[in-house]
This record gives sequence, structure tokens and C-alpha cells, in this order.
Amino acid sequence: MKKRTIPRKFELHFGKGMITEEAGIACKYHDPTIQLLEFDSGEKALRFCVYHGNRFSRVPLLVDIKDMDQLTNAIHNSKQIKKFIKL
Repeated sequence: MKKRTIPRKFELHFGKGMITEEAGIACKYHDPTIQLLEFDSGEKALRFCVYHGNRFSRVPLLVDIKDMDQLTNAIHNSKQIKKFIKL
């Protein structure tokens, strides 16, 4: 997975804030990614998303079963996301 700058801004139609942590892997066709979003309001949420290189893609996150161990390892290396998911 290509390293992206953290933290960085995001903006959705219902709020904006910072992406403060990211766990993801590089696969054959895309980079499945889990992001910790911290809204300006103080709320936190996880976004399950896909990147194609540096480009965010608005498609559903699909992870091949053979890649799940690798994604789980990435989650374990992401302190806040791991806590959020409670692994």
C-alpha cells in the first residue's frame, strides 16, 4: 500500500475533519483501506474504503479472503483502529 500523509483533511456532505490513522494493504487490483475519521465535532468513525494508487475510489470495499490475514495484521499495527474494532 502506498503511504499517504496522516493526518489529512476529509470532507463529507454531513461533516468534515481529519483522517488520523489508516490501515490498509496493497492487493492486485486495489488497496483496501480502513480509516479513522475524527470529525470537527469530536465524533469518530471508521471508513472502509478503496484506493487505486493515490486515488480514493467510491466503490464498495471488497477484500479477497486470501488477503484478510494481511489486512488484519495492518489493523493490529494501527493502535486507534484496533481499539475501535476491539481486536
